[in-house]
Amino acid sequence: MQFKPQIRILGIDDSPFSKLDHRAQVLVVAPVFRGGQYMDGLLSTTVTADGLDATKHLINMINKSRNKEQLKLIMLDGIALGGFNIVDIQELHKRTTLPVIVVIRHKPDIEAIKKALKNLPNRIQREQLLKKAGPIHTYSVEHPELGYRGKSIQFQFTGLTESEVRQVLKMTIRHGLIPEPIRVAHLIGQGIILGESKGRA
Repeated sequence: MQFKPQIRILGIDDSPFSKLDHRAQVLVVAPVFRGGQYMDGLLSTTVTADGLDATKHLINMINKSRNKEQLKLIMLDGIALGGFNIVDIQELHKRTTLPVIVVIRHKPDIEAIKKALKNLPNRIQREQLLKKAGPIHTYSVEHPELGYRGKSIQFQFTGLTESEVRQVLKMTIRHGLIPEPIRVAHLIGQGIILGESKGRA
């Protein structure tokens, strides 16, 4: 499948929150992007820090949106929101009928993740959700003009082929190490909660 440059992609990322408050409601922002070019709309919802409600709230946010019919793809900045509120990407794909790409900035430390999960309720369920997301693949980012040469990110996906995912990543990584839909989601979340975005997304 060949994707049009202005394919509508929903980028999703959470916002900063207090790691000490395990009942905090964490803001999730989701800009609607035309490919990797520009933002065309914005959705938002909240999830519980370290909870188990992220999948449900994302499904509701997307299916109730007037942008739903135009959306062709969901892109997540990581498999979890609000700490360890892990998204069931298979269920998200099934209930929204949209393919899902999870972009992972750094290679995950599986042992560290398992250790952290031991301190949370429903540990087995969370581990199952991580496993359900499927294998982790690597994508090399080559943007020497931005200082990214030989850098790589990881990704998981459902509803697409690996070749199609790589095509989407190539099309949407334009001004940083990660695709524009989630790069901008990250900046918006920081700007709203902290008053100003920090660092280079």
